[in-house]
Amino acid sequence: MNANRHFTHFQIAGFTYYDGAEAFEHLKIGSDLQLVREENNRFDAYAVMIFFKDYKLGYLPRNENKEISKLLEMGHNDIFEVRINQMDPHSDPEHQVGVIVKIRKKE
Repeated sequence: MNANRHFTHFQIAGFTYYDGAEAFEHLKIGSDLQLVREENNRFDAYAVMIFFKDYKLGYLPRNENKEISKLLEMGHNDIFEVRINQMDPHSDPEHQVGVIVKIRKKE
């Protein structure tokens, strides 16, 4: 049984504006993603970028990023498991990739 606990899920914000088109053929359900806090974002004080390898896919939506950004800012990067949980190449780009974030159980 997977001991990790669901924290949130969402569609990637800004997928159209970053490396989503270049990365799309490499993405699949279950792909591991990384969250990176962007502290100097002039549009969103709690901005969290989403990466697949070196591809910037976009951001956590504003309504999902406040708590995660605080945890990342305090150095708790290792508590999250972030994966693609939905892909739909026929949807508009802002709804093509779904992400699930789980909290890892402390061992």
